[in-house]
Amino acid sequence: MIVKDEAACLGRCLESVRDLVDEAIVVDTGSTDNTPAIAAAWGAQVYHQPWPGDFSSARNHALGYVGGDWVLVLDADETFEASQIKPLRSHLDQDQALVITLLRQELGSVQSPYSQLSRVFRRHPQVQFSRPYHAMVDDSVLALQQRQPQWRVLSLPGVALLHWGYEPGTIAARHKGDRAQAALEQHLGQNPGDPYTCAKLGALYGSLGHWHRGQTLLEQGLDTLAHQGDPNPSIRYELHYHLAIGLQQSGDASAASHHYEAALNLPLDPLLKLGACNNLANLLQAQGELDLAHWLYEQALDWDPTFALGYYNLARVKKAQGDLLGAIGAYQTAIDLNPHHAESYQNLGVTLVKLGRLRDSFPLFQRAIALHQAQGNPQEAQRIETIVGELGGSL
Repeated sequence: MIVKDEAACLGRCLESVRDLVDEAIVVDTGSTDNTPAIAAAWGAQVYHQPWPGDFSSARNHALGYVGGDWVLVLDADETFEASQIKPLRSHLDQDQALVITLLRQELGSVQSPYSQLSRVFRRHPQVQFSRPYHAMVDDSVLALQQRQPQWRVLSLPGVALLHWGYEPGTIAARHKGDRAQAALEQHLGQNPGDPYTCAKLGALYGSLGHWHRGQTLLEQGLDTLAHQGDPNPSIRYELHYHLAIGLQQSGDASAASHHYEAALNLPLDPLLKLGACNNLANLLQAQGELDLAHWLYEQALDWDPTFALGYYNLARVKKAQGDLLGAIGAYQTAIDLNPHHAESYQNLGVTLVKLGRLRDSFPLFQRAIALHQAQGNPQEAQRIETIVGELGGSL
């Protein structure tokens, strides 16, 4: 692990692998809190290194301290799922295994709820990290496999990592967006047209509101892959997916649909395509294609039965189709899975009003108002209060 000012979450991360690892290497790059003390108290080997300017250099420095045969890479804002320890050990016993990819759930992320990462790998002198921000070993692994094709990349089924780092407050507090942009821009300047960097930086530009800059990079990345004849499905997915998001936001529904469909047709774990499936369904619902949107929402929930936003969206389309009882059930499931989603309470209340169940709706509106206020949306809370007052309710 490489860390800086992670006192709030480091202990939880380390505790999650107590029954898995034989040693823990923590390289601190300049903490001003008690991060090193927490790591040392847990039993980790703690080393110090001034920040070298990019993540791959820092991670390669940390690799120099590793004494075991296998490496598990974690960030402090992640935890390892206990249910995946036994399956992981089984994969480690395979003689030709070089890398084991892990499925990570991005808690707090709406657009990309899951990602697949090469986080477990055999300690091999030719396996090193590259890329400045999203440091990974994939480039060196591919090069090694080309020379020694007996090595295999395995995938661990099931979610192995939980990640809180994409929650908006966390990103803002750590200035992750600024660090990412600077590192990615520098890398792209050194490697023009690199599809991976085009995907990451193009998506980042889009999230910052610089859509035209982002679109140019995303299209450039797809052009490079086509020119190289590279089928890389994971990078191709990101390029199509983020192009679709930008096109949808700019009002080009037809082009957005094309890129969502291209993303969905790629040979990837369905969980990794959950965002494209959900967004395409949203787009189709907005166009009045209710039956197809309904089918896509159900497809997303078949892939991930714990996808709370999927149940919320399914409820919306059921309501639009006139299936109010079905909508009530889907809204309730969304609330059970995510009791902090204000819109689920709010829309469930509206559905009950349509059925004439005013008294049952008022507690739901009250909960929605409280959540909107707590989540920094007082205007919507006031709007609901006004509606409830017009209905004759008192909150």
